[in-house]
Amino acid sequence: MSNTNFKNAIIMTLSLLSLIFLGVYYSLERHYSRIHPVDRVELKAAELMSEAEKIIFRCQQEKGLRPEKNIFDPNHTGLIGLEHSPMTTTLGSLEAKRTTTNPNLASLLAHLLKKAGIKGGDTVAVGASSSFPALILASYCAATSMGVRLLLINSIGASQWGANNPEFTWLEIEECLRSAGLAEKQLQAVSWGGEDDSGKDFPESLKIRIKEKAASLGIAFLEGENLEQKVKERLKLYFQAAHEKKIKAFINIGGSYVNLGRDSSVLEIKPGLTRIKKIPPVSRRGVLHEMARREIPVIHLLYIQGLVEYYGLPWDPRPLPEPGRTTYWRNNFPEKRTLFLLFSAYIFVCALSAIAVILIHKKRVQKELQTGL
Repeated sequence: MSNTNFKNAIIMTLSLLSLIFLGVYYSLERHYSRIHPVDRVELKAAELMSEAEKIIFRCQQEKGLRPEKNIFDPNHTGLIGLEHSPMTTTLGSLEAKRTTTNPNLASLLAHLLKKAGIKGGDTVAVGASSSFPALILASYCAATSMGVRLLLINSIGASQWGANNPEFTWLEIEECLRSAGLAEKQLQAVSWGGEDDSGKDFPESLKIRIKEKAASLGIAFLEGENLEQKVKERLKLYFQAAHEKKIKAFINIGGSYVNLGRDSSVLEIKPGLTRIKKIPPVSRRGVLHEMARREIPVIHLLYIQGLVEYYGLPWDPRPLPEPGRTTYWRNNFPEKRTLFLLFSAYIFVCALSAIAVILIHKKRVQKELQTGL
């Protein structure tokens, strides 16, 4: 084999392998880009949420709150709060809050739970702030449609436009849903929320009224001293409430201090069914990290714009879409680990093939020299 033929053999071998691996890559891309419409269970979740919003809106009317006058809630969901109130904890995006009132968010949550391997009869824990009441409602509706048991711990404080109306907190929403038979034994406990989950900035009269309301609903109030203690308190409550069943997934809704902890790595967590790569030290760790450490799947609902853009849901829709209509899901594109393994295999096979061609060439050269002698 001449040097020219040897070089051509190397080039042809590497080219063929490149084409093969390129074909594998595009096959993966086609598989993960496939879309499909909502199924019966996901549609039911959206329909339940649409009906629940009507119930919450009527409930506000019955309390004399005149929700029809709320110009910031043009879709009349009853789930858009105030710009400022004594229980407002942080700034918030009005558009993001309105986006989450789309009933198809309940469909998406059912879809994500199924992707996490959740089936009827399973137990799912939810840690939420009242900043996104529509997402809490979506979790209720998704769980009901799937026959899943939900265990919610919610903080009462809320960012702008959340459930921050002192006359209509999440406790009032919970009461409305219970009266309609849409929230059975799901809310396990509440806490204050806010910067350190202490409620220190709430007026004392408001704190007294909230505690009385929680007591009237038979809901426990959590008041740990520090982050580590608060996290342990919630974990203990979740696992005790689960009884003999295991917690099969954890849903984080909003930016609760106790759920997210205080480590900057939480900013890197992607929305949706996510993988948490870094577990911070105990002193900075949130419930979300503790669940991930126990290898419990985590669904993270915070960066709303990124979430709806990825799944093709509209941003700040007016009017709200009909349940299930023009809603399609796509699979997540292969994660970085899969692509890294594919690239590593490509490099390994190319190197192995090149070595094989070189060895074959050497043997032929040696044979030609022996024959010549």
